[in-house]
Amino acid sequence: MTTAEKIRNALNRLEQWAEQNNWEGYDTFDGLSSPYARFVTWNNPFLKRVWQQGVRRFPLNLRPLLRIKPAPSSKGMGFFAQGYVRLFQSYGKADHLKKMHSCLDWLLLNRSPGFQGNSWGNHFDYESRAGRIPPGTPTVVWTSLIGQAFLDAYEAIGEKRYLEVARNSAEFIINELGWIQTERDLCLSYIPLPGGKPIRGEYGVHNANMLGAGLLARVNVHAPKERYAEMAKEAVKFTMRAQLDNGAWYYGVVPKFHWVDSFHTGYVLESLDCYIRCSQDRTFQKELEKGYRFFVETFFSPNGTPRYYDYKTRPLDIQCASQGIQTLVNLRELHPRSIEIAVKVAHWTIANMQDEKGYFYYRKYPFITNKTPTLHWGQATMFAALALLDQHLSRNMVERASS
Repeated sequence: MTTAEKIRNALNRLEQWAEQNNWEGYDTFDGLSSPYARFVTWNNPFLKRVWQQGVRRFPLNLRPLLRIKPAPSSKGMGFFAQGYVRLFQSYGKADHLKKMHSCLDWLLLNRSPGFQGNSWGNHFDYESRAGRIPPGTPTVVWTSLIGQAFLDAYEAIGEKRYLEVARNSAEFIINELGWIQTERDLCLSYIPLPGGKPIRGEYGVHNANMLGAGLLARVNVHAPKERYAEMAKEAVKFTMRAQLDNGAWYYGVVPKFHWVDSFHTGYVLESLDCYIRCSQDRTFQKELEKGYRFFVETFFSPNGTPRYYDYKTRPLDIQCASQGIQTLVNLRELHPRSIEIAVKVAHWTIANMQDEKGYFYYRKYPFITNKTPTLHWGQATMFAALALLDQHLSRNMVERASS
């Protein structure tokens, strides 16, 4: 098969698996959904983290044994919606449009309760180094990525209700989320602060901050509001002054968040590119180019194997592959080898991480493969990424044929 045929075949097999499983799957961080977790952890934050990370990192899928059930995912539905938008734009099939509407309708029915603005979060309890995030608590990451999916749909078919959903999510960010106010700029909060009020300090998570800024900038193109533009610019300034000499960004500001990985770097770069394109503010163009050069030259082996960290390849993780493909395609104008590398990553991932049933494995270790069918982490992000690569290759074929 040609590259385009291999990608379409992988997409079709993945879509069939998702439909057969009713758009449900596991999540990498859903370990605390086990009914046994509360008896083992005694609600102790440290023990909850140990349990959650143990389920996540164990090389086999323990979830059936621990009575953790597959479930739909808000972020997963957002990525599936993006994938269907892209397929509809490529092929114009009514079935793709119908499924896009279905994903977006599900998202509207499953918003985080208790907030005026549209927002989304995890369907499970989550314990991290930064603290606990209870089920249903919205995050700026989920909300921004899903808001982008609604904007994709609006720009593709012109339904104003989808623009209104995204605009309402921007209102959530500026009115209900809150931010960390520094002496020079601001960093959008990861989860809602009490009363949505700003607090002072010098900390934050860069990919989350940038995702929120990107959504504000893009909404501002279609529904202009001075506050959207102001907050987006201040948030971008915060992360740009934290760029490292090699072009990378740490995950977060405080020392315990000082690592550099591929997919969070991809979030930062795509959000920065979105901000620049939507605002026409090219102040940070050099930072974008420097960061993207670091991304391209650091996170991919010559044969297309995606690397997890800036200093080592393993674990071989499906999220590194999917986000890698998407970032490479979306920022292709910034590096001459972008599409070449994206195709290599797609070939490697399909050959090494797609099951005969159609879904993609979670991780590969030196002597064993974790075949857990994670929904948003693997299936939805790969569906959106492969649909984007397929869209680019299809357009190139049409352009070559007509020239």
